Amino acid sequence: MYIKKILKRLRNLLLASIMKNFYDGLLFSGGLDTSILAAFNKKAVALTVSLGKYSTDIYYANLLAKKLKLKYVHCRVDVDGALAAIPKVIKILKSFDPALPNDLAIYFGIKKAKQIGLTSIATGDASDELFGGYYFMQKIDDLNSYIAKIVKAMEFSSNKIAKFFGLKIVQPFADSAMIDFALKLPASLKIHKENGKIWGKWILRKAFEDILPKKIIWQSKRPIEYGSNMTHLRKIIEAKILDEEFKEKQLLYPVKFLNKEHLYYYEIYRKVVGDIPKSNTLYRCPGCGGGLKIGAFHCKVCGYVLNFL
Repeated sequence: MYIKKILKRLRNLLLASIMKNFYDGLLFSGGLDTSILAAFNKKAVALTVSLGKYSTDIYYANLLAKKLKLKYVHCRVDVDGALAAIPKVIKILKSFDPALPNDLAIYFGIKKAKQIGLTSIATGDASDELFGGYYFMQKIDDLNSYIAKIVKAMEFSSNKIAKFFGLKIVQPFADSAMIDFALKLPASLKIHKENGKIWGKWILRKAFEDILPKKIIWQSKRPIEYGSNMTHLRKIIEAKILDEEFKEKQLLYPVKFLNKEHLYYYEIYRKVVGDIPKSNTLYRCPGCGGGLKIGAFHCKVCGYVLNFL
């Protein structure tokens, strides 16, 4: 009975969030979060981005789009187009975070939404943060304390990209009532074992397993870059920089580069944004020396991850 009440409360909160925040477009990966949003608003145009013709997202998105009879748009991007967009995305975000392949998929989805005349776009942002969707969260002893910390500093690239294109961004999972609910929810209901396997976002899966296919509900978490196939760009970019050049520039620049790809993004950042902003706080990023907000869990400029575990 206790679980049933929680499941009902979760469904009602999400429905209320969707009802009060209209959206005519949806960044649709076919993953758990955006599939739930699609099921609640079947009139929204569902946009799926892939690098090349095929991706894992396309498989799941097609499956559900047919079942729900969604207005579905596949935004196919080629390698040249993706590489050409990198400076634009870096300029919008003012960042050379190595997570850029994720942001590229979001950029092309929102750009397509603008091109076809949509005015608002929904995303599944905040679901993983609130309900333990990331694999590393399964190793955290005090999960709820960690979630409470990151919630205070949550920022999503989709907000900046949507603003750039003049679209309204809608994030139903980030609604204040949803956040309050998630923070009070026991960690054991976020990460939980089902049929011998440990699942993140367990409570979210259980809450909507009667309205979505089992294949959608019980699919594994996949980052945007993998689902969209944008991760393929990483090897292409790495090949553009020779080992000797990388060693020289590691000494030349005041940044702790994770790899050649990180350097590649930084040199574009220098051209389209400029110098890294100097710190005007007591908190400086160990990776690039830029300023950090109190409570930040990673640097928004270089992507350096701070350890709060």
